[in-house]
Amino acid sequence: MNREALFCDGTGNYVIPPEPKPSETVKFLFRTAADDADSVALYTKGNYYEMEKADTVQGFDYYRIYRELGEEAMQYCFRIQKGDEIVYYNQYGVCEGMVDDYAFRIRPGFTTPDWAKGAVMYQIFTDRFRNGDSSNDVVDHEYYYINEPVKAIKDWNQTPAAMDVRNFYGGDLQGVKDKLDYLQDLGVEVIYFNPLFVSPSNHKYDNQDYDYIDPHFGVIINDLEESEADSPEGFLAARYQKRVTDWENLEASNRFFAELVEEIHERGMKVILDGVFNHCGSFHKWMDRERIYEGRKGFEAGAYVSADSPYRSYFDFRDSRDDAWPDNGSYDGWWGHDTLPKLNYEASESLVEYMLQIGRKWVSPPYNVDGWRLDVAADLGHDKDYNHEFWKKFRKAVKEANPDALILAEHYGDPKEWLEGDEWDSVMNYDAFMEPVTWFLTGMEKHSDEERADLRGNAYAFVHSISHNMACYMTPSLQTAMNELSNHDHSRFLTRTNHVVGRIGNHSPEDAEQNVNVAVMRQAVIMQMTWVGAPTVYYGDEAGLCGFTDPDNRRTYPWGGEDKELIEFHKIMIRLHKHYQTFRTGSIKILTVEGSALAYARFDIGNQFVIVVNGGEDDVQVQIPVQLAEFPMEGTLQRLVYSSNDGYTVKRSVCPIKGGSAVVHMEPHSAAVYGNMDNDE
Repeated sequence: MNREALFCDGTGNYVIPPEPKPSETVKFLFRTAADDADSVALYTKGNYYEMEKADTVQGFDYYRIYRELGEEAMQYCFRIQKGDEIVYYNQYGVCEGMVDDYAFRIRPGFTTPDWAKGAVMYQIFTDRFRNGDSSNDVVDHEYYYINEPVKAIKDWNQTPAAMDVRNFYGGDLQGVKDKLDYLQDLGVEVIYFNPLFVSPSNHKYDNQDYDYIDPHFGVIINDLEESEADSPEGFLAARYQKRVTDWENLEASNRFFAELVEEIHERGMKVILDGVFNHCGSFHKWMDRERIYEGRKGFEAGAYVSADSPYRSYFDFRDSRDDAWPDNGSYDGWWGHDTLPKLNYEASESLVEYMLQIGRKWVSPPYNVDGWRLDVAADLGHDKDYNHEFWKKFRKAVKEANPDALILAEHYGDPKEWLEGDEWDSVMNYDAFMEPVTWFLTGMEKHSDEERADLRGNAYAFVHSISHNMACYMTPSLQTAMNELSNHDHSRFLTRTNHVVGRIGNHSPEDAEQNVNVAVMRQAVIMQMTWVGAPTVYYGDEAGLCGFTDPDNRRTYPWGGEDKELIEFHKIMIRLHKHYQTFRTGSIKILTVEGSALAYARFDIGNQFVIVVNGGEDDVQVQIPVQLAEFPMEGTLQRLVYSSNDGYTVKRSVCPIKGGSAVVHMEPHSAAVYGNMDNDE
């Protein structure tokens, strides 16, 4: 039996329709080499159902079966028999026996937004992207955060300090608005914002008010005059209170954000907000440990201020000494941080209803954002059962308000239990993209905390890891997974190419920029733009920004100092990705795994592409069985993009296909994209 020819996946090439409704009849197809199987059967719910040979095309037989779905999820695999040889085919590929964990899955009624499938996303850490309005800047000593005064950084190009959370560079939403032409020209389809709601930190993962955009990112129209303060010494602290509690500033900031989203939509782009629902900040009006809201008109007493606060049940307060209320540090903080009080959903139905209302509010008019990214989503609640219960409610609330909204979660590890079709749509794709790609191309861990030379250039380890982890996803989730190379929590990918292990503290910022290899970065971009999922660029990656892990990865965008050649390369790859539907919803198949050489295909009925990567230090000749990706047995491949240590080119060249295979020469740290001749547009 030709096991390499066996193929099926969950795309619309083999499951028709690919996102079926309950009780809908689905056509399943399975591919074998022509006249190479005695029987093919669909296995589901303990039974085998024989499939019929429906067609023979270009050396392949296609077997077919129709099944009417019910209301519940369907798990299935295929049994293929030729003589005494029997194998099984599942999401991992060919196996000697059935492996339940790798079974294909369909959840009737589960869909993900079509706009998000393969969408090119761009992540913005707002304080570091661009300062468009200096009038809303945080000023020195405006308030204290974690026992120290905040600071306004005057030098835009200054690298972040080791303790960076109190330092503000002035980036804001006006700065994003000013650069929409740039983002549109780059090819961005979705802007994902790190948190924007009122918060005392620069990262804003310690929410102070879920109902309002922070005026330091938005608009400050009412500022405190020095004459209004009780004393000159109290002016700055009073100024912060006025800025973040004044209704006119808050409402003006929300209006500005709504107008910004409208303009982004007019340009054909979408917006995703960061939702931090596991915890809030100690500054939050519900807790008010810093007494920002105490006594102010329109605000109830915070849970830290009064035992009679209406928000007392929102938090898990522990026993107080001598029955005193409150006792400093007596509440449950996320990972023990007293600035991040964990929200106590199980004890407060009003908290649950409020958060569901927030989930609805921002995806509804006048804001109309297009989805949520959920911070530390698996941590919410105090046990797994409640966690799932909440996210089911959240999905229902958000999808009722905006059926086309995306719900995407931050998650490390196996996400399968949340991706059953009734909670999250997808996840930030660490395990099935960022991690395997990073190990393969750099041999580095995604924080730069470890180096594994045995994994660098190890195509077999890459394929095993990524295939294993992709099997956790149903196809609609895989197609919308956020495929990042870097983000605000990990070192910049370009820095990983220098193989320096460590962080700021035992390295200088300059160490993050030394001996980086842009050719390896280009390899990663080629993989990012041709793999299954939504390629997501962390602001500045396209411009050559370096940095160790948090906070060094939050350097400012280098306006005026960009690597323009790398930006142009991103534009080329983004255009290629967007031009062909194949890269959004087509099939993927590994073709060659040999030493440091990897070749995989993306294909559908209309187009076929082969991507070749050499993760090693030596030249290699790569033989690629392109016929397995439905290329003709004889013909030519056309090279569309080629990158190596010497640079990159989009100059076309051709490679012959003989007997269903092609042989290509790959230099060290090179990657190439090939297509069939029909792709020439």
